[in-house]
Amino acid sequence: MAHCMSLDSAGSKLWLEQIVPLHSNLAYPLKHLGVIMAGMDFFIRPATGTGSADWIRIPNADIDIKIARRLTRTIIRGGEGDNLHDEGAESTIYTVRGILSIDDYKKILKMFRTGQPFIHDPFEERDVKVIFASLEYEGSTEKFVFELIEDVI
Repeated sequence: MAHCMSLDSAGSKLWLEQIVPLHSNLAYPLKHLGVIMAGMDFFIRPATGTGSADWIRIPNADIDIKIARRLTRTIIRGGEGDNLHDEGAESTIYTVRGILSIDDYKKILKMFRTGQPFIHDPFEERDVKVIFASLEYEGSTEKFVFELIEDVI
């Protein structure tokens, strides 16, 4: 028995994720069902890469960025509080999620183990040297999560 459901886009996304990965080859058909897809391409290349052929493209990735300032706090005893000093440095953490083929996973795992790759920041439109903080991969679903920290050059 088929039943109709009225789901908002967030509800649709959560419901459908139980059936198929949202970043699979079904992204185009799911989009037509009203599911909001990430729709952002993520690009990463090894530190030794020099040409456009060295970039690995991961389509429909979810990319989150957290930027924090480095601050020093000095507590003044007997005074009226504390001083905050901005050291002027920023740390950027990129969290990337999606679906990745086993072949691309092996290429990225090699980057994880051998050097500092570059990514293309899709928000600032620049190439960024990063360090892998963590890498997760589910072989059965091909879902991945990367956590990358910008290496300020």
